[in-house]
Amino acid sequence: MGRLFWKIFIGFWLALVSAAAITGTAVWLQHRREAGPPELAGGPPSRIATDMAAATLRHGGVEALRAWLQEVHARRPAMIFAVDEQGHDILGREVPPAALAAARELVESGADGQGARRIVTAGGDTYLLFVTRPPGPRPPPRPGPPPIAPWEFIVIGIATSLAFSALLAWYLTRPIRNLRWAFDAAAAGRLETRVSPLMGRRRDEIADLGRDFDRMALQLQKLVSAQRRLLHDVSHELRSPLARLQAAIGLARQEPAKVEPSLERIEREASRLDHMVGEVLALARLESGTATRPKERVDLAYLAANIAEDARFEAEAAGRGLRFHAEGDAPVMGDADLLHRAVENVVRNAVKFTREETTVEVNVRTTKSSASLTVIDQGPGVTSAELAKVFDPFYRGEAGNGTPGFGLGLAIAQRAIDAHGGTIRAANAPGGGLQVEIVLPLA
Repeated sequence: MGRLFWKIFIGFWLALVSAAAITGTAVWLQHRREAGPPELAGGPPSRIATDMAAATLRHGGVEALRAWLQEVHARRPAMIFAVDEQGHDILGREVPPAALAAARELVESGADGQGARRIVTAGGDTYLLFVTRPPGPRPPPRPGPPPIAPWEFIVIGIATSLAFSALLAWYLTRPIRNLRWAFDAAAAGRLETRVSPLMGRRRDEIADLGRDFDRMALQLQKLVSAQRRLLHDVSHELRSPLARLQAAIGLARQEPAKVEPSLERIEREASRLDHMVGEVLALARLESGTATRPKERVDLAYLAANIAEDARFEAEAAGRGLRFHAEGDAPVMGDADLLHRAVENVVRNAVKFTREETTVEVNVRTTKSSASLTVIDQGPGVTSAELAKVFDPFYRGEAGNGTPGFGLGLAIAQRAIDAHGGTIRAANAPGGGLQVEIVLPLA
């Protein structure tokens, strides 16, 4: 059960307990005001009466006390009781239980002689002597507020429940209003909106929902920014070959004798455009998640060995070398075509940027849970600020200026590896150059 459930549960429970406590206190106060004084009489007259009864019992015995009590009862309204250990009065009268209990409590508390006396006769019998108030109308109630009517108890309960309901409604609706405002702002295109600062110090499901919204808004903001940047980069990259196409067409029209060279230029630029559009479409499919096919078992070492063999042929033709090393098989689950394209882009990128008369290192090794492929070139490397951008579409950095390509190879490789649950990292190699490591979970 969630934290919000316990907040509501405990809140309702406290509201009921508070209402019951307030009502019970009011009933107790009402009962206390309505209750009359205790039946046990006090004051100097009562003490004198018990002292006289005690003296009569001590010196004259039980019969003398019985005769004296009959005489006093006939002349005075106050009732003097002499009760034995069994709770029976010596005159056979009914003993008020409340007065008897109060007298016993008074004697046991050590206040013997303050309106109640316990006397032991010469024969060893014990009698409790005390005085009760005379029957008749109760004394007027104590001064104070008027008694509480039953309907006032209902009002107290309703007021308590209303106060708690208002507090609970405010506590729950305030963050919900903030969430509505944030959703409206995001729907209006203000993806920089964040709702967590408005949640304060809440630690419940509503606060978790606010944090989830912030993560969603941040991801949407990144995606929209990436799409805008991609659109800008594509437009920029298309402008140059289109300009060259227009120039070749214009030259062919002005100088018909040079139609053949112009057609070759047009064909070359059209091929570049076709290749770039294919790369952009591949990147778009990877980002949308529609490029992956059902996964199959692929040996990363075998795949990398085939790519390294083809790349070595191209590298040697350009005055460079390539060395491949693998430590056993490296089985992974994935799309063979996508993995082939990702690894090939990384290896060909290293061959392209490594200096002449240097060698590119391609190593495959496995651990208990993953397979890794490391490609190290001996080129100029990249600056620390550029390391975080090498996987951005169309980013080529300072070392890529004047180098053939569109800056999409590493971007496609990263999306392909991400689609397989792996990671790809770039770092400057200790001896110079760029080191790219791909890590994939083992099958």
